[in-house]
Amino acid sequence: MRRFFILWGEQYLYSPTPLQKLLSTLLLPISYLYCALAFLRYRLSLELDLGVPIVSIGNLSVGGSGKTPLTSALAQRYKHSAIILRGYGRKSRGLQVVSDGSSVLCSVEVSGDEAMEYALRVPSSIIIVSEDRVKGIIKAKELGAKVIFLDDGYSKHNIKKLDIIIETNTISNRCLPSGAYRERLYSNKKALIIRDGVEFKRVVKIKNPDDHMVLVTAIARADRLDKYLPQLKGKYYFEDHHYFTLKELQDALDNSSADKILTTLKDYVKMRQFDLEIAIIELEIELNKSLINSVDSYIKEQI
Repeated sequence: MRRFFILWGEQYLYSPTPLQKLLSTLLLPISYLYCALAFLRYRLSLELDLGVPIVSIGNLSVGGSGKTPLTSALAQRYKHSAIILRGYGRKSRGLQVVSDGSSVLCSVEVSGDEAMEYALRVPSSIIIVSEDRVKGIIKAKELGAKVIFLDDGYSKHNIKKLDIIIETNTISNRCLPSGAYRERLYSNKKALIIRDGVEFKRVVKIKNPDDHMVLVTAIARADRLDKYLPQLKGKYYFEDHHYFTLKELQDALDNSSADKILTTLKDYVKMRQFDLEIAIIELEIELNKSLINSVDSYIKEQI
């Protein structure tokens, strides 16, 4: 049932049916209230300088935007970097050090899938999950971090940082629950808006491909993968951050008569414990020189 509502919600926000569009209109009063409260929260926030260069990468709407590979591409350019995120979907609470920059210190259940993906993508970076980003930043500094990247930290208005916003295409510009926007880009708040294909470019390869593969994934808006996929025996979508069981994966293979599972790196960190044949969709990011220069300049100014 939970899976149904999550997938229904993705359709409602990004490719609504006529009935869903009507529901969106009826919910407009709640959206106006949500937007007003978010703006009030922003205006009441006092920016705190934590004594270290901080760069946030994210988007204003719910759903995936490619922030994980983009954040990874930026973080791996700097020595003594740290990546801090909330760790949504993890089976733990509080601050957890996922990687100290030399080794992984916990399981994927403790870290969450995105944090473990970071640990594999940027093994030289400190990876921390924490609901309280300020505590996470302080811990990262204690561990030797000189540059910190926040995963999806735009709404943390109490932290002095460079905000990088990935532009996403949505049906409407309404706030939740009428639309996909969690927050607005406020006129007096500085942020760097970047676009796929302009400031950065996606490069997709498939590691260990096979002619008889079935796609199994649990990422938001999984249809974003379609343009990168080869011919497949089938597709199985689960809700974002879902933890797979061996039976679910084996059923996908058996029901589609496939020899190998095709999945993302975010999903792979939750599958690798099983003895199955797996191919990985590897998404890398090529950074535009102007984006690199903007981040470099900000970091140098803060040191």
